[in-house]
Amino acid sequence: MSWLLLILGIAVWWGAHLFKRMAPAKRASMGDPGKGIVAVLLVVSIVLMVIGYRGVEFINVWYPPSFMVHINNLLMLIALYLFSPAAKRGKLIYGMRHPMLIGFKTWAIAHLLVNGDLASIILFGALLAWAVVEVIVINRSEPGWVKPTEPGTIAKDAMFLVGSVVLLAVIGYIHSWLGVWPFPS
Repeated sequence: MSWLLLILGIAVWWGAHLFKRMAPAKRASMGDPGKGIVAVLLVVSIVLMVIGYRGVEFINVWYPPSFMVHINNLLMLIALYLFSPAAKRGKLIYGMRHPMLIGFKTWAIAHLLVNGDLASIILFGALLAWAVVEVIVINRSEPGWVKPTEPGTIAKDAMFLVGSVVLLAVIGYIHSWLGVWPFPS
């Protein structure tokens, strides 16, 4: 049953995100209430993925070397920075077209590097694949994207970097509270 919940959660995540691009007329006809429906579907997908992931039996596929924890944490810091508004307000990566999706891909890769079990490979691999597909679909449906002309400031970049470090510590604390210590021992 847990495997079914995990797969169903992944499928709902994909469907909810791609609905706007794959059926734009249907999504537009739903108006603003459609945003709420999509948001509810995304919350449901996350709940299903978490319950499914935590409930499946552990099937080890490979053993990640211990140094991968360091690479994971560096990639997580980069992912959190990319999730921030830095691409619009900072100078280092201003004008990046898909910073959040690149951050999401970085997050998924980081988790694949430190988790060698089958459930993790399915979950994080499917989410990585979704982010790749999402970028392709967006680029095809909106080919006329123009890079912004006004870069932000290095001060904003520093602010977002500090925020990313703090957020990484908070996420690490939450992981440890859930029974997973994400930092080197």
